[in-house]
Order: sequence, then structure tokens, then C-alpha cells
Amino acid sequence: PELHLIIKVPRPIRVSLIGEIDRPGMYSLTNSEESILDGGPQITNNGLPTIVDAIQKAGGITQNANLKKVTLLRRLPGKKKIYKKVELDLFDLIFKGDHDQNLFLFNGDIINVGKASKISLNTMKIAQANLSPKTINVRVIGQVKTPGNLKLRANTPLLQAIYSAGGPLAWKSNKNHISLIRVNSNGTMIKKKFKINLNKADSLQNNPPLKDRDIVYVTSSNLNKISIGLGAITEPISPVITGLSLFKL
Repeated sequence: PELHLIIKVPRPIRVSLIGEIDRPGMYSLTNSEESILDGGPQITNNGLPTIVDAIQKAGGITQNANLKKVTLLRRLPGKKKIYKKVELDLFDLIFKGDHDQNLFLFNGDIINVGKASKISLNTMKIAQANLSPKTINVRVIGQVKTPGNLKLRANTPLLQAIYSAGGPLAWKSNKNHISLIRVNSNGTMIKKKFKINLNKADSLQNNPPLKDRDIVYVTSSNLNKISIGLGAITEPISPVITGLSLFKL
């Protein structure tokens, strides 16, 4: 007998994404995928799913991702759990067009995006690629013209975020004490201090790129603190004595 098999609908494959992924977890992929990175256009992928398709569906990579260290684990047939491991360089795929790094995926594959030891100058380049979310949500508070929540491009530098909020207030802000408050993945928080210097280039020391949910606090100058303090003292007796006369006393 002659037997003809025709695939009506290919079954989806399930893969796991771990490491520096925006939304790590298990994902189901088909031959026709539509993904949307935060702030970016809708991405349509047709054909056998690849590593890039899976990363895009998981929301892209984080700011700490090391695209030169991406590991693909594939279980070999048999009862024992034996995995084949291959190291991939997605940086070459994005900027050199090396499609050999974008392998097709099989059911049960595990993709692990490594963590960079430090944020390099390539971070800004990667932010422009289609593996990163296009926008982040940042809160700028303190002595700026329009404090509040801002939606900015991914990896926007600290100073650009401040000026996107209208810039520091002339005499009320302390330009030598800008606090960056960042929430870690484990729930802890870190706080770093920076200065406003428009002559300094983007760097981790002077003008770091921001991450989603960062808080930028422009502190008050000493003159503004004195003014606020005098206002609080003189408010109950303002009909009798002014702040200026109290300052003179």
C-alpha cells in the first residue's frame, strides 16, 4: 500500500527561557508567532521557531543580558536526562548577520541568557535592536519642573530623564546630589548618588542608563531647605511676623 501523510496543523513546541529575560518562563511556539516588545511595533514571525522568536515572545532581554553568552540546552533521546549544550553569540547575529547563531528550536529546549559582569558601551547598541523592550517606565521626583512618571526609551541616560521632566529647578535643586533608587529582582533596593554634568559622556560613573521602575530623586538645595523651614515656622504667625524679619532676627 502507498501511504501519504499531510500535516494539517503542526503542533506547538514548548521551550523554557531563563536568565536575563524580561519575562522568564515556559512558552509555546508555533509556525506563526506575533510578539510585541514594550513600546515597539508588532513582530510577526513565520516558519520554524528560532531562538530570536522565543526571546521576542518572552518580552526581550534585560539590561544586564550578555548576548555573547547564550546557552541552548537540548535533551537527547533516551530514558536518561542527558543534554546537549551549545554556546551562542547573539551579538554577532544582530550586528554581523551571523544567522548560524539563530538555531531552530525543538520541543523541550532550554534557552539561558547569561548575565554581563558590567554594563558596557554596547548596551546602547543592543537597546536599539529588536531583542530589547523599546520603552521603560521611570519616576522622576523632587526639585524638577514636572515630577512624575515618565515613559522613556530603553536605556535612557539619567540626565536625559531629568531634563525630560522639565529639568532641575534653578535655585531649589541640588545639582551635586541626584539620587538613583533601583529595585532589585529580589526586592532589595540600592541607592546611588550622581552629579549633573552636561559635559560628561554616558557612563556608569557619570550618567548611567536607566532601567524599568527606576526612581530618580533630585534633592533640594540648602537654600530651599532653609526657605521651607522658615515657611513652616512662620506659617502660624504669618499675620504678625514675616519670614524675612524672622531671618533677620
